[in-house]
Amino acid sequence: MKPNCPLEISVRETKRLLDTQSDQVLLIDVRETEEVAICRIAGARHIPMREIPGQLGALPPDQHLLIHCHHGGRSLHVTQFLRDHGFPRVSNVAGGIDTWAEEIEPGMERY
Repeated sequence: MKPNCPLEISVRETKRLLDTQSDQVLLIDVRETEEVAICRIAGARHIPMREIPGQLGALPPDQHLLIHCHHGGRSLHVTQFLRDHGFPRVSNVAGGIDTWAEEIEPGMERY
C-alpha cells in the first residue's frame, strides 16, 4: 500500500496537526527514558525505539503516527520500519525534539 502522507514533516507542521487534528494523529517519542526525563513534548506517547516491534499490535492503524526522537535519525528508522510493517500513515518529525525546542518551545530544556 502506498503511503498517503509524507515520509517527513517539519516541527511546525507537527504542531499544526497536534493543534487541529489531535483526534487523528498520535505523536510517538522513541527516545530512551533518560532522554525523556530531560525534556518531552506534552501529549507524546513514549515508546523507546527497541520496544516498537513488540508494540505493533497496540498502535492505532487509523491514526497518522508522528514519530520523533532527538534529531530525527532514530525516528526515521522507526518510520520506515512501521511503513514496512503495514502502517502507511507514518511520518518522521524532521529535526526531532531538538528542532522542536528551537522553533516551537524555546524555553524547553535541551541536551
